[in-house]
Amino acid sequence: MKLHGVINASPDSLADFSIALTVDEAAARAELLISQGCVGIDLGGAGSTQYAERVELEQEWDRLDGKIQTIAAMGVELSVDTWQPEIMARALDAGANFMNAADGLQNPAMVELAADRGVPVILPFLSGVDPKAMSFVEGDPLDKMLPWFEKTLASVTAAGVAESQIIVDPGTGFGPADWAWEDRRDYQDSVYSQLDRLRVFGMPIYMALPWKFNDGRLELLDTLLRVGFDYGRAHLPDFILERARSLRVADGESG
Repeated sequence: MKLHGVINASPDSLADFSIALTVDEAAARAELLISQGCVGIDLGGAGSTQYAERVELEQEWDRLDGKIQTIAAMGVELSVDTWQPEIMARALDAGANFMNAADGLQNPAMVELAADRGVPVILPFLSGVDPKAMSFVEGDPLDKMLPWFEKTLASVTAAGVAESQIIVDPGTGFGPADWAWEDRRDYQDSVYSQLDRLRVFGMPIYMALPWKFNDGRLELLDTLLRVGFDYGRAHLPDFILERARSLRVADGESG
């Protein structure tokens, strides 16, 4: 399990403690996350929740410029989370070495960029055209997710993206607007408990990890940690790693 710590360069992130609006703030948070066990950083300049403001390209870039270069100099894995190919291209030019393709590689320009640069690319499942226009998934989510990945992977690999670049993400960090927590919790529980079904593609799995732990979220995290994944996007890596250690001890004692 490799953790990428979250830094939000957008002021409307719901996890306000992850916000870094200046280069110095971003550097300090990156150093903290690395000290807490992260091997990489995931940096975003535009929120994807229903509450986040849509920003113009230059405004998103202004939020990222300087922060990317500073974090890249730390020598860690660095992804930039965006659905705009122009932003992603600039980020890679500035030192990012992962793509967190929030558009689900639905934009041909993002696919072309991934094929051209050859860096690892995180591919999230989207039940809609972009993270802010999602639809509800009825029934077993994996029954919808697996055909979506099969179709998308066939398309992007045919366009030149290597299978070895791709890291699949079930997209549980995204969701439709006004999704009641009880329904979201049930959806996530179904995805997490069946996560091994995504192994059919032979690609690493990337998970958005919780930063709140009430109302069943801790139990969901425990399910996810027991099932296992390859990359985790973490706001609180020290808590995640300690929880994983505690579960290993508890499971060893009970087994």
